[in-house]
Order: sequence, then structure tokens, then C-alpha cells
Amino acid sequence: MHEMSIAMEVCSIAENHVPREELGKVIEVGLVVGDRAGVEVDNLQFCLEVLLTSPPFRAAKPVIERVQGDVLRVSYLEVDDDRPDD
Repeated sequence: MHEMSIAMEVCSIAENHVPREELGKVIEVGLVVGDRAGVEVDNLQFCLEVLLTSPPFRAAKPVIERVQGDVLRVSYLEVDDDRPDD
């Protein structure tokens, strides 16, 4: 099941782009997955849910946008900045 390795790489991308002390504040990880990307989206969703609720993350949730094509990319990382205006 290569979806777990993809999920692990997504977490690695988040770890490389968010300061370590902020990783627990990641609340969403957005992905774009194409219908020809060779990914079982339900399995990827499950793997991400497991990894993103484990340290160093706390309660982040994956948000997967399905599109046409062979695209597979992280589209955004949402971090809670503790501001009430969000």
C-alpha cells in the first residue's frame, strides 16, 4: 500500500514548511489528487488521518480535492494562529 508512504511524505513536507514549535497547531493539510494519479484516495485519507493525529501533529485533518488528471500535490497547510478573526 503506497498510500502510507505518500501520507508519510505529506507529513514530511508539513514538517519542512512549518516551524517545529507550530506543528501541533496545524489544523488542515490540503491535497489535490487527480483521478489518474494512481492513488486510492480513501486509503490515503485514512493514512493521513492516522498520521496527522499523532505527534508532532495533534488534530490536523486532511482535506483532499479530487480533480481530473495525474496531479498529486500538497495545496496548503493551515496553521491555527490563535487569532479570533479566522
